[in-house]
Amino acid sequence: QLVESGGGTVQPGGSLRLSCVASGFIFANYDMAWVRQVPGKGPEWISSIDREGRFRWYKDAVTGRFTVSRHNDENTMYLQMTSLKPEDTALYYCVTSETYTAEYMKGRIDIYDYWGQGTQVTVSS
Repeated sequence: QLVESGGGTVQPGGSLRLSCVASGFIFANYDMAWVRQVPGKGPEWISSIDREGRFRWYKDAVTGRFTVSRHNDENTMYLQMTSLKPEDTALYYCVTSETYTAEYMKGRIDIYDYWGQGTQVTVSS
């Protein structure tokens, strides 16, 4: 099970930190990713991190503004979001795959075996 939290409404330029708590599997054995979706559009991959937290990948649109991290001893992954823009408004999901690595996850959204319920991020003045 994956449970996201930390979403909310912020003004442009603001910050939020999303959390994803994992249970029911050995979190430290899985590469993880964040995916977001705007109503009426398909989901898009935005970041992934390897199981040790050593390597990270980001969608170009969020590079330099978002930081993914994880604490395996707490079974938790984070997404620190800064300099938020209205176009970052979306439902953000924590996802993982039984098969694929964080590097392979880059740009992909059809390979995930497990999804959280999502947490809404709204950036608006």
